[in-house]
This record gives sequence, structure tokens and C-alpha cells, in this order.
Amino acid sequence: NQTAVSDFLLLGLSEQPEEQSLLFGVFLGMYLVTMTGNLLIILAISSDPHLHTPMYFFLANLSLTDACFTSASIPKMLANIHTQSQTISYSGCLAQLYFLLVFGGLDNFLLAVMAYDRYVAICQPLHYNTAMSPQLCALMLVTCWVLTNCPALMHTLLLTRVAFCTHKAIPHFYCDPSALLKLACSDTHINELMIITMGLMFLMAPLMLIVLSYVRISCAVFGISSPGGRWKAFSTCGSHLTVVLLFYGSLMGVYLLPPSTHSAESQSRTAILYMVIIPMLNPFIYSLRNRDMKEALGKLFGNGKIFLLPL
Repeated sequence: NQTAVSDFLLLGLSEQPEEQSLLFGVFLGMYLVTMTGNLLIILAISSDPHLHTPMYFFLANLSLTDACFTSASIPKMLANIHTQSQTISYSGCLAQLYFLLVFGGLDNFLLAVMAYDRYVAICQPLHYNTAMSPQLCALMLVTCWVLTNCPALMHTLLLTRVAFCTHKAIPHFYCDPSALLKLACSDTHINELMIITMGLMFLMAPLMLIVLSYVRISCAVFGISSPGGRWKAFSTCGSHLTVVLLFYGSLMGVYLLPPSTHSAESQSRTAILYMVIIPMLNPFIYSLRNRDMKEALGKLFGNGKIFLLPL
């Protein structure tokens, strides 16, 4: 049953013909909202000199990463629905997997870096400009790219050594690495070890840094005697903490729960949360409660009153 595979089948979210038009419309709408929202965040930050700070520098990069992360899977799903085809080429599947690993990992590391930025701003405000200098911010960004590209490339190259069986249906709307390995006819122990290693690197290491940062932030904030001062300090972390809870909560729901607790179909639908919905919500989370962002977006449209809603 072993052969050279030229393509795979992405079964998607539903095989019912009557549901395809609805899925196409819903995901096209969410994809357009995601791209528009994140590009507006990038344009607003780049066009407003007041937002040229470390916090907004990393937010702009997070928005770019979210747009790329969603673009790695949704356009192919939309194209398959439109053409009534489920195929994805072997090379296309590996390329999609590589970009999903890169931008998914980059999302994790950027959230960790943003948590560290909030820790320095709240716990060491007098040293903030020195500790978060432009040179250091650029170095941190480059480090994030290196830490995501190297293991993602290694994992993708290791998959090229795997022989696949004639059965080539993937019960997802994207090339999931675990689902791919289930189709293998050759030994996959190294690939499985790589998945565990990447899981620890992409998920647990950034999460531990985020938790540690917020523990230190909480200790510093609760040491403030004024309730107003405590609320002001916590309010600067609210948007980031909301995104962290949504992102890691959905990731853990997909990858850390025992496989017996949910089917491949439910896993695929849960993956929509962190691959589509959260990148779509991030621009709203970071802008609706942020006066600086609302002012920058208002200037971008030439009418600041649109976004200057009362806090």
C-alpha cells in the first residue's frame, strides 16, 4: 500500500453539498474582516508617530503575523469549496504546513515578548526606555523569527522523508502535522519527537514566560496603594491578557486534551477558533478599549470622531 503521493485530500469542515455555499460565505466574510482589521492596525501604527513605541511595534508585527497565519489556510479552503475539489498537492501541503508552523509559532513568541514589554513598563518604568530600546526590540523580533523558522523548516524537511500510503484523506481543512503522520507507511518516531519538541518550544516556553511576567506584574500592581493606580496599571494589560487567554485556551483544547475526548471533526472545528476567529477579533480587542489606537484609526480615515468612543 506504499506509493509516491502526488496530492492529499482535505475533507474540510463538512462533506454535505448543501452546506458548502454557507461555509464559503461565512469564511470569506471572516477572512476579509481579518485582513482588513489587521492591515488597518498596521497602517494606523505606522502612520502615527505617537505609536512608534515598543508596545505598538510588537502589536503591528502581531497583526501582520495574524494576517499571514490565516492566509496560510483559509484561501486554499475557499478555493476548494469554490471549485468543489478537496485536493491539495504534496508540495502545497508541505508549504502550507511550513507557513502554519512559522506564523503559529511566531504568534506565540510575540505574545510572550509583549508580556515582557508590559512587565518592564509596569515593574521597571524608570528603565523602560533603556530596557526596551529600538535595537533590542529589533533583536527580539529577529530572534522570534529564527526560533520559529528553524524548527518549522526542520519538521517540514523531515516530512519529505516519510512514505505515505494510498489512503491520503486528511480530516481537516488544512494540512495538520499529526493527521499527516497517521497516513504514513514508514517509521515516524523522529517526526513525532519533533512535534513534541516543537510543542514545548512553541507552546509551553512562551506560555511560561507570559505566566512569569504576569505573576511579577500582579505582585507589583497589588503593591500600589491607590485603587485608581492599580486599575490604571492593569488596564494597560487587559487587551493582551484577553488575547492570551483566548489563544492558549483554544490551542490547549486542540492539542493537549486526550485524542479520545473528541473526534477529528471536532478538533478541526476547534482549530477555527485560533486560526480564524482570534486573528479576526484581535484588531477589535486591541483598538476598541485603546484611546491611542482609536485616535490613530480616526486620523487614518480623516475623522477622529468615529473612533473616539467614551472609555
